Amino acid sequence: MNTVVLELQDIAIQDVETTDDSLFVDLRDGRTITVPLAWYPRLLHGTAEERRHWRLIGQGAGIHWPELDEDLSIEGLILGRPSSESVQPLQRWLKSREVKRANGNNHLDEQ
Repeated sequence: MNTVVLELQDIAIQDVETTDDSLFVDLRDGRTITVPLAWYPRLLHGTAEERRHWRLIGQGAGIHWPELDEDLSIEGLILGRPSSESVQPLQRWLKSREVKRANGNNHLDEQ
C-alpha cells in the first residue's frame, strides 16, 4: 500500500476569487486550485459581495469568510475535500439568512 505524505507547511494561499459556480485559490508557489462552489454550500448560497469579503488565516493555511461563517484549509482544498457540514446546521444557517432578509438586510439579495 502506497501512502502520500504532504508537506503542507511550505504551501500557502496567496489569493482567492469566486465566480457563480467556482472557487479559485492561487497558491504562493504559482499553482491554482479550482473547485466547484457546490462543494461549499455556504459559499454557493452567499452573495458575490459576501464571497469577496475573505481573509487569510494561519499565514495562508486557510481562508475565512466572516459573513458566511465559512473556513477552508489548504489541506482540504489540496485533498479535494468538500464541506462536511451536515444538513441540519446548513438548514439552520439558510433559515437565519431568510430571517435577515425579512428584517431588511437587503445586502443579502445582491447576488
